[in-house]
Amino acid sequence: MKSVMGKTVLITGAAMGMGRLFAERAIAERAAAVILWDVAAEALAATTKELGKGDVEVTSDVVDVRSLEAIRAAGERVRGDHGDVEVLFNNAGVVRGNRYFWETDPERDTEFTVAVNTLAPMFVAHEFLPGMVDSRSECRLVNLASAAGFTANPRMAAYAGSKWAVIGWSDSVRLELAQADAKHVKVTTVCPYYVKTGMFDGAKSAPLLPLLEPQDVVDESWKGMLNGDAFVVMPKTVVLSEMMKGFIPTDIKDFIADRIIGVYHTMEDFKGRAEQQA
Repeated sequence: MKSVMGKTVLITGAAMGMGRLFAERAIAERAAAVILWDVAAEALAATTKELGKGDVEVTSDVVDVRSLEAIRAAGERVRGDHGDVEVLFNNAGVVRGNRYFWETDPERDTEFTVAVNTLAPMFVAHEFLPGMVDSRSECRLVNLASAAGFTANPRMAAYAGSKWAVIGWSDSVRLELAQADAKHVKVTTVCPYYVKTGMFDGAKSAPLLPLLEPQDVVDESWKGMLNGDAFVVMPKTVVLSEMMKGFIPTDIKDFIADRIIGVYHTMEDFKGRAEQQA
């Protein structure tokens, strides 16, 4: 795919951060329609107003992606107004951290994290994939996971678990589409280290693991999406860490991550956004 020109693009978590940046890219490439979903009504309205000043149609809907019923209702509205979605960014996400798992609240922390990070992208993709499969045009599904989906890390157990699940699900769907001869639909799983959107305020960088600029992650994700790449992993040292798992004993790997690189201590001063910690 050369661009999203003429495509219908839907982005979850689109009111701010990388979601908004994805929307700006879609507008710049003259998508037929850019649909923004977010649960933050006020921020979503402001973003829609600002991005909708040009020639590209920009619409929005306040959708709580934790709710399958809300997703289905909003999906019907999308198809009624725009037809089938051809490019879908599952961007919405939350993080809770800086406590050990047994110190967290099962409902406020664990259930909430898994609902937004794991079940929501599955539900949203399920809503729009049939239309993509039936389409004769090139389609794309982009699922925002995390480097934490590859590498376990203290003080973010539920988050890491939610992203491990996304990676397994997302790449399985990629294989299913190929097996079902729906090769015009490509799935890209995006796995960045901590991104400086405010979501990871207080998290530390580590040697070879710098905090990432949102625009850089969006640029790489966009390129991978257009190419139909299976994975976008940032930085590349995350891939090296994955390779090490195959031949380095766990206790040595833990020693390196804990004492030498220090990645096991990167969430000790984590604060995050106030709204996602409430």
